[in-house]
This record gives sequence, structure tokens and C-alpha cells, in this order.
Amino acid sequence: MAKTDNDLPSLDEPPEVDADTASRTLRRGLISLVLLVVLVTALLLAVPGLNGVADDVRDMRLGWIAFAVGLEILSCLGYVLAFLQVFDRAPLRFGARVALSELAFGSAVSLGGAGSIAVGAWLLVERGGEPTQVAQRSAVLFLLTSAINVITLFLAGLGLWIGVLPGPRNPLLSVVPAAVAAAAFVLFLLLPRFTDRLAQGRSHRRLRGALIQLATSIRLTERILLSADWRIVGAIAFLWCDIAVLAACFAAAGHAPSLVVIVLAYQIGYLSNVIPIPGGIGVLDGSLVGMFVLYGVPAAISAAATVVYHAIALWIPAMWGTVTFIILRRTRHQPLSLRPPRDVRRRIRRMRHSQD
Repeated sequence: MAKTDNDLPSLDEPPEVDADTASRTLRRGLISLVLLVVLVTALLLAVPGLNGVADDVRDMRLGWIAFAVGLEILSCLGYVLAFLQVFDRAPLRFGARVALSELAFGSAVSLGGAGSIAVGAWLLVERGGEPTQVAQRSAVLFLLTSAINVITLFLAGLGLWIGVLPGPRNPLLSVVPAAVAAAAFVLFLLLPRFTDRLAQGRSHRRLRGALIQLATSIRLTERILLSADWRIVGAIAFLWCDIAVLAACFAAAGHAPSLVVIVLAYQIGYLSNVIPIPGGIGVLDGSLVGMFVLYGVPAAISAAATVVYHAIALWIPAMWGTVTFIILRRTRHQPLSLRPPRDVRRRIRRMRHSQD
């Protein structure tokens, strides 16, 4: 499940997507995943140096694997909640299906986080969403989930460096990731001021509009992050439950590194998702294993835990989201009714409680 990406969704209007093309792309992505999984499995069984990894996978405790599957389901539900927080007026069932469809495209197709969100934007516009508003909210969703990643990386790296959290205190593996995360977050907070100034000095209407939309999206994201809204749990659970899947896979293998090591290796390793490989098969696995080895975790155990984690993190959202995407295509002609704004919903609930 891709948690980070390097491209922001379009802030002008969502890209036009052909329904048949999207369906074929998802189908081909799933087929590619199957072929890549078969290839990786064959390598584990055939290459002498990797036989130990296959043995470690076979010896994993099934109870922990089942627990990891449950955590991945919770991660998907966390993303659904984050989606419904940003697209606050979307009908609950429809919004959940769009969110899960985004996860399917992010898992099975080499789109990354922003690309899969763009698919969701297309689905919303197809059902009557206003294109500019959908594009802006899609950017907010991307920025919100990315901000949780950055904050997590900063806290984990800083805690490791100052000795609050257990693990290697090598500055390159602790304070450097924390500093990069801090710089990215400060830039995120200051960017609206720069974009406002740039927009004032630009005569090109389209560019000026994009800069204004970017500043607005960042401010909306900042408002969500700082607001006392319990639904922020969704964006946090989307990331942290997925990290917990990886931790559960290590527990299943009989070797559990410290949580901060898992968090940092996960966060840094996922940067390899910028390489356009369906599901990140091979690339993400190698990146994660390499990071765990740098943090002092045995290579064989790291490879076994990573392979099982990646299988769970790919197939749960891919299959669940594919089912919801098929349902969305079959029900696309059914009318939708937007939910009232949140403050109106609150007033209605208060009135009902007072009447009771």
C-alpha cells in the first residue's frame, strides 16, 4: 500500500479518465501483480541463497499473520475515514467505495498515492462533483496523508537521536531523517505565503489560478490537522495500522525489532515507490530489507517479514478495492444525494436529542 508519492494531484481540474481504459488498467495491474508474485516466489524457492527466507516464511506463526490481515483491514478503513473527512458531504457508502477504489489502483497499478487519488477524483466528477472543488479536495487528501507521514518520520527520528526511543543513534539513521521531515513540514506551512506572492505577480490566468488553489489546499489541510476533529484518527490509522502490519509480520517470524526501527525503515524504504513498478514488487521489498539491515536487523528475517507484509499490504486493498470499483461502475447511473454540511448535521442531532 503506497503511503507516499512525489506528485501532487492536479489543482486545476481532475484528469479525464476513460472508464473502459481505467477498468483495463486495473485488470492488467492485477495480472501483473500475480505474475510478479509468482516470479518472486519462484526466486525464493530456486535461488540457493534465498532458501532460508522461504523456510522462515513457512515457519511464521499463523496467529500473527491473521492479526496482520486484520490490521491491514483497519488501515483501509482508516483511509475511508480520512476520505470522508475531506469529502465531508459525500454519501457514506459511495465515499467508502471511492476511497477503496483508490487503494486498489494504488496497489495494483504503478500510480502511487497521488495517481490513485486522481482516479478517485474522476469517479467523483463522473457522479456530478464540481471539477475544481474535487481537484482541490483531492489535493487536501493527498497533503493530509503525506503530512501524517512527515510528522511520524520527524518524531521517530528525533526520539531515536535523543535516546528517548531504543535503537541505533547513528545521526544518519536518526537526526538526518528527522531534519528532512522538519524541513519539509516547515516548507509545507510557509508555502501558501510564497504562492500568494507568486500569484500576485503572474498575469497568466491558469498559472495564477493553480497557485491560488495550491495555497488554499495547504491551508485547508493545515486546518484539518489542527482542528479538534476525531476523524483525524483515520489518516493516522491509515499509516500506523499499516506499519503495525509490518511489526506483526516480524513477530510472526519470531524477531521483533524496536518499533522506532520499524517506523524509520518503513518510512525511508517507501521512498522507492516513486519507481513505477506495479505494486512496488521487488523494488519496495529490496528497499525495506536494505533499510532494516542498516538498522541492524538480520537480513533473512527482514526479507521474510517484508515479503509477507508486502503480500498483505497489496492484496487486501487490491481485492477489496477492485470489488468496490466494479460496484461503482455498475451503479454509476444511480442518483446521489449529498449529505448536509457537518454543522447542519450536528444541529439536526442536537434537535433529535433534545426531543428525546
